[in-house]
Amino acid sequence: MAMLSRKRKAGILTFSDGRKYIHEDLLGVNQGYQNRLAQTLEATGEVDVIAGEEIIWTSEIAQREGRRLAAAGVDLTIFNYAIWAFPHLSAVASAFAPGPYLLFSNLNPSEPGMVAMLASAGMMDQLGLPYTRIWGDIEEEAVLKRVMSYVRAADALSRLKGQTYGLFGGRPLGMYTAVSNLDQWHSMFGLDVEHIEQYDVVRYSEQVDADRVEAGFQWLEKHVGRIAYDGKVLTPEKLKMQIRSYHAVRTIMEERGLDFVGFKAHGDLTDWFVTMDVAEAFLNDPYDWEGPHEPIVAATEADMDGALTMQILKRISGEPVLFADVRHYDAEDDVWYFANSGTHATYFAGRSMNPAVNLKKVTFYPEVSYYPAGGASVQHFAAPGPMTMARLARKQGIYWLAIVPAEFVEFPQSVAEAKAATTTPEWPHAFARLQVSPDEFLSTYPCNHIHGICGDWVDELLNVAQILGIEAKVYQ
Repeated sequence: MAMLSRKRKAGILTFSDGRKYIHEDLLGVNQGYQNRLAQTLEATGEVDVIAGEEIIWTSEIAQREGRRLAAAGVDLTIFNYAIWAFPHLSAVASAFAPGPYLLFSNLNPSEPGMVAMLASAGMMDQLGLPYTRIWGDIEEEAVLKRVMSYVRAADALSRLKGQTYGLFGGRPLGMYTAVSNLDQWHSMFGLDVEHIEQYDVVRYSEQVDADRVEAGFQWLEKHVGRIAYDGKVLTPEKLKMQIRSYHAVRTIMEERGLDFVGFKAHGDLTDWFVTMDVAEAFLNDPYDWEGPHEPIVAATEADMDGALTMQILKRISGEPVLFADVRHYDAEDDVWYFANSGTHATYFAGRSMNPAVNLKKVTFYPEVSYYPAGGASVQHFAAPGPMTMARLARKQGIYWLAIVPAEFVEFPQSVAEAKAATTTPEWPHAFARLQVSPDEFLSTYPCNHIHGICGDWVDELLNVAQILGIEAKVYQ
């Protein structure tokens, strides 16, 4: 976990027998299991636990404890069962405690906690409430892993609620898949969209302090491996304008309360101002020339579902998210080329939180001729290692989630450059091996854009789909 703005907040409610004499007799058992669950989750360093103050054995307590978790703003509620518990108490609590719900049964053969979980799960099914079931000893690694996968997924979706996506410009290059339905975004994810004129980037750029720009320029000159000035397309003045555009976007986001953004860029900024490649790269990065910052999701080509996928991925992993085109399949080496102008955070060049480690592998090339305004294209080859790629997409208005386990691979520099030269050498490239055949992938993958985070997060994404009630397809 790299740079989460706050820990995930999980509520725990433990349920008991509705008969007072049994409840009181087993109170210590229940409390002990709740304490173990809470302590184990907190020991991960990822979770703040809001545990029930009372073990629930009456409807009044169920209401009171559920309201308390709601007031605390938990991202999900864990319903904990160590003994037989009356299922109606979980039903009452679910009317107040925030979902989604994780029904957890401890391994306690002397008491029928598993029976209580199953009975309560049947009740949840009847009520149509989103939940999942996990059972076992929370201190076992495999059980804790399953619980944390669900906690991360629930947290990622909970954190979307009330956020605002800043849409700079409109639909790019005729892409339907880049435009989403505001009503659907609000009803499914709790998101709002603010439309912003791209000219605001130009206008705000003019207001950035010159000393601040110069400091950023000097930092890039020092740390970027190579800046290939050509005296025309890429000049110090144009690079400084790209630095200005970055600060302009940060200021606009702060003033308008934007949480993540996307830029049309094509045909407007790319023709008449400068490209947004530098701004997009360092927004998505965990740092800039002024120090560390939480990665800020910025999608190129104003791709709304792309930005949404990235925002979920960022919250799951706490690390930067990659945005790319599915550009080419190289059959000779069984490797895919993921490449796009801008948006590849420089983090992926070395997978380090230290910018000096990554930037020495980065080249700023003059922009390609299709972007006549010019500026720097932020080029590098992604470092090797496991990745989880994904894409939220819609088919006839219904969302589904594509999950693509991958391995980024590294070639000798000369080989990598030769491969990139067959596409667009000025752009960043990730060379990826997938677990499915090219025919399967190209026959069913839903669009041209793909997004990813370092590591294996397939289980978390499957939980995201389950909580949303949508289908997921794992490409393996």
